[in-house]
Amino acid sequence: MRSDTPRSAYWRGVRDGAPFLLVVTPFAMLFGVVATEAGLNVVEAMGFSIVVIAGAAQFAALQLLVDNAPTVVVLASSLAINLRMAMYSASLTPHIGAAPLWQRILAAYFMVDQTYACSIATYETHPDWTIPQKIAYFFGTVTPICPMWYAMTLVGALIGSAMPAGLALDFAVPITFIALIAPMLRTAAHKVAALVSVALALVLAGLPYNLGLMLAALGGMMSGAQVELWMERRGTWT
Repeated sequence: MRSDTPRSAYWRGVRDGAPFLLVVTPFAMLFGVVATEAGLNVVEAMGFSIVVIAGAAQFAALQLLVDNAPTVVVLASSLAINLRMAMYSASLTPHIGAAPLWQRILAAYFMVDQTYACSIATYETHPDWTIPQKIAYFFGTVTPICPMWYAMTLVGALIGSAMPAGLALDFAVPITFIALIAPMLRTAAHKVAALVSVALALVLAGLPYNLGLMLAALGGMMSGAQVELWMERRGTWT
């Protein structure tokens, strides 16, 4: 069977990324609406999405700004939420780390949860792919996802308060992350980290400035690391 070319890998990425439009569309529109309701104009809302391009961090930062939180708290919360991008980068480095610098810069900018999830899963099932094939696939996943994020942010910002109150777009936020995370909970360490972080997030939800979320993330990572060490000592990974 003929192996994939970079062109075919690209179109495979487009097909794999396309289903995420079902959640990216309302997610981005919701941010545009919330941003304008919080006092941002259309240019500011678009600048937020284009520069940051990280939905969860955008929502958290916006809420903190509305609550008049100190700038350092806004930055720290956004950084804590986006720390997962460092882990994403580390896991993608063996696959595309040798690509030209300009391609890695673009990949770093466009690395969001959806593009990462599609790419790492496909790379693991195609270990024989070359770097051009892997890069082509990555940008294939970007093609339907990121432009739609910009476009629907603009739509949400333009319609602003005209959005009917009963149209619950906020369903897209949890659905997106459940769809991304659930298939990745493969080991006991993954599952413990997820359970601990969820439990801590609920218990600490009352803390100001999203501090509960940061503590929950740290607790989840520490718990998962401890379980991995315990499993390594026992020689088991299931």
